Amino acid sequence: MTKFLLSVHVLAAILAIGPVTVAAGAFPASTRRALAAPGGEREVAVLRGLHRTCRVYAAVGIAVPVFGLATANSLGVLGDAWLITSIALTALAAAVLVLLVLPRQAALLDDVVASRRPRWPPSRLAMHTGLFNLLWTTVTVLMVVRPGSTTGA
Repeated sequence: MTKFLLSVHVLAAILAIGPVTVAAGAFPASTRRALAAPGGEREVAVLRGLHRTCRVYAAVGIAVPVFGLATANSLGVLGDAWLITSIALTALAAAVLVLLVLPRQAALLDDVVASRRPRWPPSRLAMHTGLFNLLWTTVTVLMVVRPGSTTGA
């Protein structure tokens, strides 16, 4: 059962977090292009698609910690420092995504559609997206390295 849970956890991370990471990373540059060409239907459609991808896969991404906790329980490592750190960083990454990235994407999309000056510069969104990506990268490294692990890694 542990191997099944771990497989689902890893697949969920790849299939859910990967698209959010890519779409969120592409959003600021696409916003700058849309602001440079006001009224462009293609640019607005790209922004809508990127934002929808982020929202949908963020919701699907809930499976990652769910299966991660089930895997950790199965392995008996729920009290390990590396896992507790990973859980805290995952919660922080989720907060950055839900409280900063997604609302700012929505606001920038509204501003582009209304052809008005953006409330926040796309560079600020890029910074929040970079923070989100850095947090997930750190969690991934912790999952692979697992300090104190008996696997010899």
